[in-house]
Amino acid sequence: MQLNIVQTYDELSALAASIVISQLILKPDSVLGLATGSTPEGLYQQLIKKHHDGIFSFKDATSFNLDEYVGLEPTNSNSYRYYMEEHLFSDIDLPKERIYIPYGNAVSPEEECKRYEDRIQSAGGIDIQILGIGRNGHIGFNEPDVDFKVGTHVVELDDKTIQDNARFFDNIDDVPKQAISMGIKTIMSSKKIILLASGTTKAEILYETVYGKITPSVPASILQLHKDVTIICDEEAGVLLKKRITEETNA
Repeated sequence: MQLNIVQTYDELSALAASIVISQLILKPDSVLGLATGSTPEGLYQQLIKKHHDGIFSFKDATSFNLDEYVGLEPTNSNSYRYYMEEHLFSDIDLPKERIYIPYGNAVSPEEECKRYEDRIQSAGGIDIQILGIGRNGHIGFNEPDVDFKVGTHVVELDDKTIQDNARFFDNIDDVPKQAISMGIKTIMSSKKIILLASGTTKAEILYETVYGKITPSVPASILQLHKDVTIICDEEAGVLLKKRITEETNA
C-alpha cells in the first residue's frame, strides 16, 4: 500500500484527481470504477474543472459504478445514478452509452448482478477503482463478514450503514435495506485502487484496514493483498496512522 496523509480534504481531492487524470492521459480508453458518497465529491469537482480547462478528456473512457440501492429508479434523487449525473456525468464528455450503473429497480436483482458482472468482464475489468470506506470497513456495499470470493451481488445493508445513509433521506425508514454491489472479487481484480478517507470518524477503521488482521469482519482489510493500492486521507482520518508511523520512526 502507498499511504498519503495530506493536511486537508481539498488536498486529498486534488491528489486523487491527479492520479485519475494521469491514468486517462496515459490510457484514454481506461475503464473507471467510480464511487458515490460525500468523500469523492471533491475529486469529481476537480476532474470537472481540469476537464473544462482542456487538460484531458473522458470521451474514450468507460465507467462502472460500485453500487446502487435496490428498489430505486435512476430518476430518484437518492439513487446513485442520480448522484453521478449531478456530481460528474452532466459536466463531462463521457459517452452515455459507456456509463454503467446497476439498475436498482430490476425485476430480478440477482439477474441484474450477473448482467453487470458480465459487462465488467467484457470491458476487460477495471483499470482504476475509486473507493471510499464505511465506518464499519465496508467498501462498495460489501458489509462485514462478506465472502471475499463473491462477484457483483445483492447485499443486505448493515444497520450502521443504514444509519449513516439516513442523512440523505427524509427519515431512516426510507433508506433501502438492500443494494447491488460489486463484490470483493471484482474490486480486487482492478488493476489500480485508490481508497479515499476523510474525517475523524474514519480514523479507527482506516487504521484497522492498514495494520489490522485481514478478515471479512473488516472488508477493506483485504486491500492489504492488492498489488497497487494508494490510500489518500486527510490528517483527521490519518491521525492514528500518523501516530503509528511516528512511533515506528522513533523506535
